[in-house]
Amino acid sequence: MAATNIRRENGEFVIELRVPVSSNFLDFEKQVQDELTKAGRALTGRGLAEFDADGSPIFIGNTKYTAKRKPVVKKYETPFGSVKVPRFAYQSSAGGTTHIPLEHNARIIGNSTPRFAKLVSSKYSHNNAGTVRQDLLETLHRKVSRCYIQDISALVADGIEAKASLWDTAGDEPPAFDVASIGIGLDGACMLFCEDGYRQAMVGTIAFYDAAGDRLHTSYVAAAPEHGKTIFLQRMDEEIARVKRRYGHARYVGISDGAGDFRPWLEKHATTRILDFWHLTEYLAEVSKVMFPRAAQREQWMDARCHALKHHHGAAKTILAEIEEAARKEGLSRSQKKILDKTIGYMANNSDRTNYASYRKSHLPIGSGVTEAACKSVVKQRMCGSGMKWKSGGAQSVLRLRAKRLTNGAWEAFWTKIGQIGL
Repeated sequence: MAATNIRRENGEFVIELRVPVSSNFLDFEKQVQDELTKAGRALTGRGLAEFDADGSPIFIGNTKYTAKRKPVVKKYETPFGSVKVPRFAYQSSAGGTTHIPLEHNARIIGNSTPRFAKLVSSKYSHNNAGTVRQDLLETLHRKVSRCYIQDISALVADGIEAKASLWDTAGDEPPAFDVASIGIGLDGACMLFCEDGYRQAMVGTIAFYDAAGDRLHTSYVAAAPEHGKTIFLQRMDEEIARVKRRYGHARYVGISDGAGDFRPWLEKHATTRILDFWHLTEYLAEVSKVMFPRAAQREQWMDARCHALKHHHGAAKTILAEIEEAARKEGLSRSQKKILDKTIGYMANNSDRTNYASYRKSHLPIGSGVTEAACKSVVKQRMCGSGMKWKSGGAQSVLRLRAKRLTNGAWEAFWTKIGQIGL
């Protein structure tokens, strides 16, 4: 089927397809796909031409631009294959930047149509370039290089970063009246780099909860390893500021383990700070091994203390006193004393963040499971495959794509904006 089979009627393109009948349905399906691909390529080429200027002078603001020469044929990558389209290039009399009306109007990214860039970058956010290449070949009959997949995905990732503070692409965030509290968390996940070995990428979560304590939505922020974590914390600051403008009434909860690295940062953003309940229970589990020789006794003690923490005000203080008393007993080995002293210090340093009975009564989250799960889903699943090693730029691109892709609704909101105004 050739492009001459296309005609335009009443603002529509009309095209005729002819597919030979086959006794082998697998062959028939392939022929159908081949013809549809040809049709898509032809239609896309005609459609792109519609987005070009006609060669007449144009104005951008108060500056007049004129066509530099006759149309020059340019190749663009589409879901249906490469298409070659003549297009005009414009420049002002003062020289400077060249303006390509077709590429601006059609929202071209690199030399890719927006739909193809969206497909490629979405797939690359989930899989390595080799897998994406094979997938495109099998599903779309598109043969592209690994480098092309990485380059287009990097352009999209750069667009996500550039527009982060300018576009509202929050996705499926719930209505303000449904949100009672918002949990903020951040954590690191190790990934392997070509030159520096294992380093820690950062993941941040902003989770929305209703009055009953049910999680409604989670937004993700991720960044490649960096000294000082300045870029990551800046992105988190911007995202939290945006959320607070919309959900100023909500109670903001900062959940973390006992590490002091980010405690000042959480105190800046959260009115309520909570020590992750499960981290505390890990310490108590070690204490139980010191205090009780039999597994049944340890289990009984743990169940009682966890229940007390969740249901009785001041339980953490009572448990701390119990452990302090145990630490004063004679006959403890050096390792046993070390475990008890470590737990005493941990609980004393975080005593203001362990009123779990009160938190539960207010239907607040008491664990950092959302953030720990994000470390796995955002970083580990994609960045830590067999044999994977990264460079900083490539890791940053994929993590930006992945955070946007995994935040429900944010990916589509971002591409809706591109369709409206371009990158």
